[in-house]
Amino acid sequence: MALNKVEICGVNTSKLPLLSNEEKEALFARIQEGDMEARELYIKGNLRLVLSVIKRFGSSNENADDLFQIGCIGLIKAIDNFDSTLNVKFSTYAVPMIIGEIRRYLRDNNSIRVSRSLRDTAYKAIYAKENYVKKNLKEPTINEIASEIGISKEDIVYAMDAIQTPVSLYDPVYTEGGDTLYVMDQISDRKNKEENWVESISLNEAIQRLGERERMIIEMRFYEGKTQMEVANEIHISQAQVSRLEKNALKIMKAYLT
Repeated sequence: MALNKVEICGVNTSKLPLLSNEEKEALFARIQEGDMEARELYIKGNLRLVLSVIKRFGSSNENADDLFQIGCIGLIKAIDNFDSTLNVKFSTYAVPMIIGEIRRYLRDNNSIRVSRSLRDTAYKAIYAKENYVKKNLKEPTINEIASEIGISKEDIVYAMDAIQTPVSLYDPVYTEGGDTLYVMDQISDRKNKEENWVESISLNEAIQRLGERERMIIEMRFYEGKTQMEVANEIHISQAQVSRLEKNALKIMKAYLT
């Protein structure tokens, strides 16, 4: 899939508008009042989100124009359902919805044949999960999904596995401010936590050379085995900032140890 095209679906990606936070807030306030022109401007101002998301599907054979159109559907759904009172950035809410829309499209067009019954079970579980999140603002457990749709949790897990598209640990998830988040960044580092890091006294000395926030991030990531998203939630910054601070801290420590 060619994702380096300047023009996708007739849209010149090099000329996409970039809205400031103030402009986004003002436009969204107008959208809530039914202003369709503001809605159109808000969509155009967030098309870069769609572009950043479809890059993670670069290994697929799908046409970039098709994925862009599907991603735009996810973006529009996010705009129509976003609640600005929850104190959550729009991009944080929109990216999973765009990814979900594209994944649904890829599942429906998957060349690997999956039985209709498995697909039906998986789709029921997906819709039940989305409805639960919308109502309760948190992820449901597999038991809660099973209870909602009346299907055993084992069958749900099997069905969901059957329709998943394999991804690489190095697939990009999202890019913000020049910092790319990869799948591997969202996985707890249990091995380093237990075996490699604690054993080295010199490593502790290297950690002491870090600033307070960077030291906290390193301890939470590699000693407590937390994901970047968990760290971000605890210290109230974005996951992209956690990624940037973590990489900088590791660079400082490496320079000290070598």
